[in-house]
Amino acid sequence: MKIASWNVNGIRAVERKGALDEFLQKYDPDVFLIQEIKARKDQLSRELIAHPEYQQFYHSAVKPGYAGTGIWAKKQVSNSEFHVGMPDFDDDEGRISRIEIGEWTIFGVYFPNGGKSPEAWKGKLVFYEKFLAYVNEFRSEGRKVVWAGDVNCAHEEIDIARPKENENSIGFLPQERDWISKAIANDWVDAFREIYPEKIVYSWWHVISRARERNVGWRIDYFFIDKKYFSRVKEISYLNQQMGSDHCPVMIKIETD
Repeated sequence: MKIASWNVNGIRAVERKGALDEFLQKYDPDVFLIQEIKARKDQLSRELIAHPEYQQFYHSAVKPGYAGTGIWAKKQVSNSEFHVGMPDFDDDEGRISRIEIGEWTIFGVYFPNGGKSPEAWKGKLVFYEKFLAYVNEFRSEGRKVVWAGDVNCAHEEIDIARPKENENSIGFLPQERDWISKAIANDWVDAFREIYPEKIVYSWWHVISRARERNVGWRIDYFFIDKKYFSRVKEISYLNQQMGSDHCPVMIKIETD
């Protein structure tokens, strides 16, 4: 199964640019996890709600033009069910979507940034802890779990072009980085870093400073998989050449049978 994850920074914008069709034709994922759709379903084009090859599901934010997630799955992907949110969390920003495919549970998540206010920062840390407990529950129930998306944190210095300059920046603060370390200690494998421990690659670049042209970026988009099933990962890559957003997609191939 090929699974792609992409923070599109507005699904209507990436469609208008032609980047969405380009991506689908070139990479042809079986499951496509989308973050920051920034739209309600009634604002989307026919192709975005009735694609000939994909069944589509969206979890929009209550606030217009903000956040939201979606999942597309090939129509031949059988035994699939879509779900949203997590217990004891008001997911009015559309941050958590998941698809159940047979024994597999796949989450597409847009984690909070936390930079708007002290309350937003506290909320980000709460979200992290609630989400880790939630995916741990699925694993304890015997599900084969993958979770992916924009985690809004660069884990180690190798994951950010300018670590010293950003040591006091949200997205690279110790509390956030420690949470990713905690997830890994809970036997969730950062698939890319496990396979490529020394490879430098980024997934987000600041638009205004034209950072992508200089590759001054952050790796904040991830695929995590239960350590028990990490051997099923056959390849993973950051699709840096794919334009259309301030993030690039991440693609993983997992043996599911």
